[in-house]
Amino acid sequence: MAAHLVRLNKYLSEAGYCSRRKADKLIEAGRVTINDQIPEMGTKVSSNDVVKVDDTVISNEKEKFVYLAFHKPIGIVCTTDTRVEKDNIIDYINYPKRIFPIGRLDKPSEGLILLTDDGDIVNKILRASNHHEKEYVVTVDKPISQTFIKRMSKGIYLKELQQKTRPCKVEIIDDTTFKIILTQGLNRQIRRMVAFLDYEVQSLKRIRIMNIQLDLPVGSYRELTENEFTTLQQLLSDSAKTHKPHS
Repeated sequence: MAAHLVRLNKYLSEAGYCSRRKADKLIEAGRVTINDQIPEMGTKVSSNDVVKVDDTVISNEKEKFVYLAFHKPIGIVCTTDTRVEKDNIIDYINYPKRIFPIGRLDKPSEGLILLTDDGDIVNKILRASNHHEKEYVVTVDKPISQTFIKRMSKGIYLKELQQKTRPCKVEIIDDTTFKIILTQGLNRQIRRMVAFLDYEVQSLKRIRIMNIQLDLPVGSYRELTENEFTTLQQLLSDSAKTHKPHS
């Protein structure tokens, strides 16, 4: 496959070296070389060419962002402050590049959490107005009633947070276990909702974030597949359009 060609001034600006106008001046001054040859204005280059400014190689290869799915064990804290919290997610994963978790999953909970070094996608996923789905399996301390399911589904006013939870999907799995799909991420939301109805959470596991399913053993991580990432981008783009704030 033929290498993609771009004009030299565009190459230098895309590499973050300087503006196109400044690049034109550098080329004109003979300070830029392609494969050790001084080029003419308007020359095109590909990723196979070696571009230098004053003998310094300029690469416009963008470093790829990292997108990980991780099955967080109970007892690990979703913080990047490794000095304060010894059982933190960053030290646990020990990834060779600086990454951070997207959102949180509290210490006594386990399940899916995404990590990345792409700040832009973090903001898009965490924006509460976008109504992104997160799915959990929860076990409580006594048999679940239909009233419990109905009240959880309709939303509960949490006095300590001074807000009512959004209506959500709740489904009984067995006597003491239910599945819940939230479209918001209030602090310890499920535990607070359950406590309001005089139940107590025994175990809480997040099994899905948007289109990403939990399919990993506890404590392990993997990169998102190309298909997962493409779908994720599409969902983010769609929700941004659907839930655009009114101006």
